[in-house]
Amino acid sequence: MTRPIFSLIGLLLFITAFSPTVYQPEPIRVSGGLVSGIVNPKTGIQSFKGIPFAAPPVGNLRWKAPQPAKPWTGVRQCDAFGPSPMQGVPAPFGPWSAEFLIPKAPISEDCLYLNVWTGQAGATQKKESRRPVLVWIYGGGFSSGGSGAPIYDGEATAQKGVVFVSINYRVGPFGFFAHPELTQESGKNASGNYGLMDQIAALQWVKQNIAAFGGDPANVTIAGQSAGSMSVNCLVASPLAKGLFTKAIAESGASFARPQPLLKQAEESGVAVMKAMGASSLAELRAKSADEVLAKAQGSVRGPITDGYVLPESIAAIFAHKKENSVALLTGWNEDEGMVFGPPKNAADYRKQVAQQQGARADVYLQHYPGTTDDEAADSQLKGSRDQVFGVQNYRWATLQSEQGKPVYVYRFTRKLPASGEYAHYGAFHTGEVAYAYDNLRFIDRQLRPLDGADDKLATEMSAYWVNFIKTGNPNGGGLPQWPAYSATGKQVLILGESTHAEPLPDAARLAFLYGLMSN
Repeated sequence: MTRPIFSLIGLLLFITAFSPTVYQPEPIRVSGGLVSGIVNPKTGIQSFKGIPFAAPPVGNLRWKAPQPAKPWTGVRQCDAFGPSPMQGVPAPFGPWSAEFLIPKAPISEDCLYLNVWTGQAGATQKKESRRPVLVWIYGGGFSSGGSGAPIYDGEATAQKGVVFVSINYRVGPFGFFAHPELTQESGKNASGNYGLMDQIAALQWVKQNIAAFGGDPANVTIAGQSAGSMSVNCLVASPLAKGLFTKAIAESGASFARPQPLLKQAEESGVAVMKAMGASSLAELRAKSADEVLAKAQGSVRGPITDGYVLPESIAAIFAHKKENSVALLTGWNEDEGMVFGPPKNAADYRKQVAQQQGARADVYLQHYPGTTDDEAADSQLKGSRDQVFGVQNYRWATLQSEQGKPVYVYRFTRKLPASGEYAHYGAFHTGEVAYAYDNLRFIDRQLRPLDGADDKLATEMSAYWVNFIKTGNPNGGGLPQWPAYSATGKQVLILGESTHAEPLPDAARLAFLYGLMSN
């Protein structure tokens, strides 16, 4: 063998040893064609980013149900995230620093892509060797977000024997815009829930294709946080998602105490938007630029609606009639995710507001959310916000699940993330648990948040609970502190904070009162 050949081999070995990623040598065939990803030689995890699961929803496909992806020829290199859905350019705000946000670019209406992390792509197709699958759905108030945020990375979970999938879906006026003409043209007498239909299309893609990545299409868990958790709630309720998953993880979000708008209400908003944009037809509206639609329609579109198709009834009614898809459930919320915009009201103004809003029930409300001093009133405003927006929703879901004899496990995330400067006072904030649950603390900016060994321990425990649940529907095992199943009588929850332990839900009476108040 000649010296040049030896030199070439040596160079290739050097590149392989020290390059952080190399291309996956064996392409994988999916429904649209062949895809090639990359492999991390340190972990053996292969990632495939930016796989199209539907056609670009642009032009005449704007505000239509997702259509099949156009097949491609050759091998499609899937080594970078596809564009995030159309929204404003992200900037840090509140407790959410850059690692909690999508990349600043690309952002596009052409956004229906998903990502897969796996430890055995192209492996044997024997059913007994297939791995459980997690499908992650991001939050963002149904107006922002995307799968490319660093804390949503799937590699650490994939290292634990799970095939991790993250998906994009349309948000804001592109994902939830309803209009009478859209309803008429749909063939389903419905419009508005395009973002949810994107999620369902992605789950159908998973069912058809995930075995090629070593995943088990019969063992799929859907998971999400905030609007992603509300999406999980919608998918469990929707008849269109039947048979696409068996387990659900819902972190801080559901829709029981506040029903979604009805189709007619959403259509009326859509008519007003069309008028404000100076359009007289859908064709004219579809011809508008994505930037113009975003600028003029964003605040008028709120999220999922009861459209009679994706959601035939309200979430509460579907569950009351026991028409939801049967799942095992892991759910919970965070200690400090209440949000009060602007300075809190002082005690006198707070009590006055409660009296105006609650009328004859004000005294009972103040027993649960007191305001005898300014500090107490400020604390009650934060707790009231947390409980109304998040706590009572997931509490009600867990209670219904238990009453129907279905497995459910409830957590309360109380770890006050160490932080400096402007981030120091946020505590166990909304979204703060995600990096722990998916073992992604390596993406946290430790100059802003000087995490310590307690955080690493909590991430190890939380991610183990989550993976156990994804695999079996039970989070327990592997020497972890026992997490008792939640029941409507015992109300045991797992506290995830300075220590990990089970105890009765500390504010069960307050949440029960609040649910009754909000449901009337």
